[in-house]
Amino acid sequence: MMSVEMMEVSVSSAEPLRPARILQQNRVFLDFFWDLANPDQEVRLKAVENLIQYLKTENKADELEYTLKRLVDGLAHTRETARPGFSLALGQVLSAFEDISLQSILVRIKEKHNLQAVKRKLARNAMFGNLFGVLALHQSGRLVKEPQVVLGCVQLLQCLIQHKQHLKDLPSKTMTDILTEIPEEVFEEVLLSALEADLASAFRTPEQMQLLLVALQHFPQALKPKKLKKLLDSSTIINADNIPKLVEVLKMAAHSVKKERVLPSVALDLLKLSLKEDSFQLFWDEAITEGMFKEPSGPTHYLSYRLLGSVLPLLSLSQLKEVLSGEVMMHYGEHVVSAQKPDRFKLAPEMDTYVSDFLQNCQDSDKQLAVMVSFSSLTNNGYPVVPSVWQVVQHLKPAALQSYVDWLKGTFLQPQPDRLLDFSTRKQKDKSKEQKESSIFRLRKWIVARLASIINNHQVKKHEDLIMDVASLSFLVDQVTETCSCLDFNRCILDPLKTKIVFSSPFAAKLLMSLHHMPLIDDSAAVSQKRSVGVTADGTMWIYHLVQYAQLLLSHPKHVQSVQPFSTEQKQAWNGMLESVASLKRKAKKGRTTESAAFQQLFLLIGMLLFKAPDEVLDIMKDLQSCIDKAQEKKINKKKKQQAMDKEEPEWVEVMVDILLSLLSQQSRHIRQVCKTVFSSICPHVTAAALTAIVDVLDPDKEDEEDGAVVVTDDGNKTQKKLKDDDDEEQDEDMEVTDFPSSAVSHFTDLETDFTKDDESEDGSDQNFRLELMKVLQQQNALATEEDASSDEDLDDEAMMQLDKSLSALFSRIKKQFYQKKSSEKRLQKTHDLVRHFFVEVLDLVEVFVARQAGSPLILGLVEPLLNIINRGMSSGSEQQEQDFLRRAADIFRNHLCRSKVYCRTAGDRQGELHDLLDKLMSKAQKLSDSSLCLYYFSASLYVVKVLRGAAPTETREEPTADLKFMGSVDVDRVSNLFREALISFMSRRKSPLTSQMFTDLFTRFPVLCVNLLDTAVQHITSGVRGHQQCQACVLVLRAMQSRDIQQLLSSYEWTQLCDKVSTQLVLGLGQVGQAESKVAKEKLVKTLELCQFVVKNIHQQKLFVGLEQLKEALQTLTSNVSFKKTGKLEDTYWAVMKHFGVMKPKVDKTKPNKDSEQEAAPKTMKGFLPETKKRKKRNKPVLEPAGDKSAPVTKPGEQKGMTKKKQDKKTKQKRPADGSAASQTNPAKKSKTQPDRKSGKKKKPKQKKGGNQKKYKTQSETSSQS
Repeated sequence: MMSVEMMEVSVSSAEPLRPARILQQNRVFLDFFWDLANPDQEVRLKAVENLIQYLKTENKADELEYTLKRLVDGLAHTRETARPGFSLALGQVLSAFEDISLQSILVRIKEKHNLQAVKRKLARNAMFGNLFGVLALHQSGRLVKEPQVVLGCVQLLQCLIQHKQHLKDLPSKTMTDILTEIPEEVFEEVLLSALEADLASAFRTPEQMQLLLVALQHFPQALKPKKLKKLLDSSTIINADNIPKLVEVLKMAAHSVKKERVLPSVALDLLKLSLKEDSFQLFWDEAITEGMFKEPSGPTHYLSYRLLGSVLPLLSLSQLKEVLSGEVMMHYGEHVVSAQKPDRFKLAPEMDTYVSDFLQNCQDSDKQLAVMVSFSSLTNNGYPVVPSVWQVVQHLKPAALQSYVDWLKGTFLQPQPDRLLDFSTRKQKDKSKEQKESSIFRLRKWIVARLASIINNHQVKKHEDLIMDVASLSFLVDQVTETCSCLDFNRCILDPLKTKIVFSSPFAAKLLMSLHHMPLIDDSAAVSQKRSVGVTADGTMWIYHLVQYAQLLLSHPKHVQSVQPFSTEQKQAWNGMLESVASLKRKAKKGRTTESAAFQQLFLLIGMLLFKAPDEVLDIMKDLQSCIDKAQEKKINKKKKQQAMDKEEPEWVEVMVDILLSLLSQQSRHIRQVCKTVFSSICPHVTAAALTAIVDVLDPDKEDEEDGAVVVTDDGNKTQKKLKDDDDEEQDEDMEVTDFPSSAVSHFTDLETDFTKDDESEDGSDQNFRLELMKVLQQQNALATEEDASSDEDLDDEAMMQLDKSLSALFSRIKKQFYQKKSSEKRLQKTHDLVRHFFVEVLDLVEVFVARQAGSPLILGLVEPLLNIINRGMSSGSEQQEQDFLRRAADIFRNHLCRSKVYCRTAGDRQGELHDLLDKLMSKAQKLSDSSLCLYYFSASLYVVKVLRGAAPTETREEPTADLKFMGSVDVDRVSNLFREALISFMSRRKSPLTSQMFTDLFTRFPVLCVNLLDTAVQHITSGVRGHQQCQACVLVLRAMQSRDIQQLLSSYEWTQLCDKVSTQLVLGLGQVGQAESKVAKEKLVKTLELCQFVVKNIHQQKLFVGLEQLKEALQTLTSNVSFKKTGKLEDTYWAVMKHFGVMKPKVDKTKPNKDSEQEAAPKTMKGFLPETKKRKKRNKPVLEPAGDKSAPVTKPGEQKGMTKKKQDKKTKQKRPADGSAASQTNPAKKSKTQPDRKSGKKKKPKQKKGGNQKKYKTQSETSSQS
């Protein structure tokens, strides 16, 4: 807290007693001032409120006087967060107590924080004290009532403006705020004369210009043109003569907000004034366009861009079009392009905010359209600088949106580069006609993406006609004739000029995907029914509208023609598709089913693909038609079905599955989703053969060529099919449909062998290259031999030329082979990726079937195939694709199949098959080497047991244990033997893939099997192969005995026998315990004691007739073998068991250690001295005696020079002992450094100094006597 007496004016002697009395009597009152300086804003506001309430309640004059004194002092608080608190409190006090004169408070502020009398180091605090004092007077709301106080505040702020290095522009802003609240009479009578100098120098600084602009805005009568003429030598502010001055003011304002990155208010006020003075064009062209862009890119440019965004709501339609097509927009486009590099400041997000706010608040559709068209016309070499996915479109009104879509379509059909605001970078300026054509292509590409984003954005308010209008463009995207000039595609049919149609563009793929997920436009229609997507308000699919539009175009061949005209057969297929869809729609009206809707969607999708690849789709169309016909024959007579079975024709579901598998290899995400939708609708009709066809695709060991569903073929160096991830939606450009021959899986299995062969052939290729090089050199006689080794003759020119040609041909051939090899490797790797992606898509069908038909008996046929997939995945490489595929398959198996609450309950006729499957799974699980893989096989075994057991009938649920004993079709003895063998294998093998958690799950889910296996587990408490297995046996027995289901299944006699057997095994196990030093031994002992604790407790509680004397003796003798050194889980468990026998843990008396003995034993370490182990040992240098004088006394190294000795004594005199014994020792200086006296303390320092002086005098006398 600040001192109350700081800079205080002297007062009468009676006044200081009152604050002292307040300090003594009222502590709560003083806490308010502490809270005013709290860094937390909430605490400060609460303190202000409580202070005002307290002063009003108590109404004591002395406390109010003390409050004013403390608040005025706190205005210059050294803590920055405290000044606003005291200022606010002072303003609220002045507002609450109107009898306090503002003039007196202003005088107090000036006297307390006088800049002339304050110390220099407190000058900054005094400046803030004056500023926050004026703010407090302003916040009181009474400043208008006392004009002289207003004048004093303004004069004080004028003095503070000079200290910009501390206060920045805060005084100017405060003065501006004061001007906005005072009436015009007060300004004209009191302030105008005081502010006349500032108003006259408005063109010097942005703050003074802002002051003038605020005065003009609030006091127009006081600052008439005559007055302005007198002040500024001009009746208007914005004119041709003042433009250079205004440019300088704007530049200063731009640089002042460089760090804040905001638009200075003076710039926007000047622009508003130009609109008011009808000089906007002059201000924009001369001051902004010409003046601000003379400097390099920086704050002045950014001010202009922000001003461009802020001025949008203020301009008329004509001004908008002119400003948005000028040089400022061109510069903004260049900034957007250049700012794409990293570590560059980007202003585009701010401009998006400006445009979004304008469109959201603007009610004029023409202005909205002008802004959207202008920003879309700002292009860099044909490509607009605004993103194609621009969220501001959602604020457009329906009329503006329709006009904007029409503009986009017209620009796409007939691009007019002259009407675009196009610019180019330095690298793009020197381009030819090809660049112009490329710019048109770039513009059309952007328009396609913009239209797709409008359809995708569900926030955009659009109607169905607009969507269909955009969708019709998909037939004309790839090729648009120059002669087609109409914008309405419905009138395009009546145009005598022919237009070519095609449906194979990227826009078509994106459009189909968007329409497939399009929600209902009218939300009210979706209230009464389930929310639907991909349909219109009347329930018709969007793709059906596209097909109808395509039929409309095809029905006018004179005006519209297709790029690939249909043949007679293809035309028949198209018409047949329309008839089938119409038939399905008629049947759907009688009873709407998801199956009919799925078939319609698939038909329509394949029909649209006729425009892309009619020859390939034709066969699929025929097969699909036959499938629909056969599917509709289910309710007809059974004779035809029997005839079809006699002919051994495949079921329609099998043909449909083959079609879906062929379509799954397509690149389009939309096609893959439609395939999944269709498959989910036909899941109830899937047969075992159809499911086998799906599973065989995922099995690379299957080489049946007739059942192969897909293949990846290479045509030269180009791969025909490319499969990608589902997330790659933007790359859905190619939707080729081809015949898929067989042997794809076998081709996939040969990839790894091809790679290994290539690696092995690298060394052989190097050897072949050497041999060919030797042959070339030998043919040209350029290879030196032993016969001509001594010859120095070189080859002639012709021979050298021939040699160069031969070597060139050799190297070119080797280079070609190298590139062919690399391309082959890339092709093989690409094929590997394609097949893997296809496998993921096929796995999606398996997931759909498992989710939709979890209770079907066919689901059991997926157990082994999924396990084989997981097994191969764990043994395959560590590539990301392989890991993702494995993770997906494992998730389907465990979470969707094994853990599903819905399972097959009608497997009574397949008992033998399921028991054989269980036997096979358990045998395979025991032979594995990986526990993680074994877990899946064990989970599958539990799933098979669950299917065999089924659900308990309702009659048996009346008895308490009937539900537990129910096992359905399970052969309990056979299954128990299988799991018993597995348990014995786990307990008898050192490296078994089985774990105790597997058997714990078995015991929990099937208590009947647990009862049969319990004896085996109890037996292995002592007969386990290792301590780990014995420990796990204890865990299994404990979990089983703790289960209430097991306790209910066992009778009292069986339970007693079980407890007896367990206690016997525990006695034997405890007898085998030795010194439990290893971690395994300790863990085994802990689990054994836990089992002992449960058994003993249960026997005592139920009062069973089981002898526990041997177990007690074994436990008592355990202390002789195991040493319980400290408290822990082992010791606590042991004494918890012994507590049941009446043996309590002995208490250990804690004796307090003797501090005196410890202090004597531990050596004292003094602060400031290194321990002995950290000291560096110094060697004593030997003293060499003179050769001529052997009788001369040996002088000590420290006594050779008196001055050196004095310096050493000065450095170490505080470390020497008090007595003078050190003077007779050798080298006392070194002694004091390396071996300080530990008994010397701070109290003996004067004695040390005295002793040191005596020693110094003694040394000097000795030196003089020797000399």
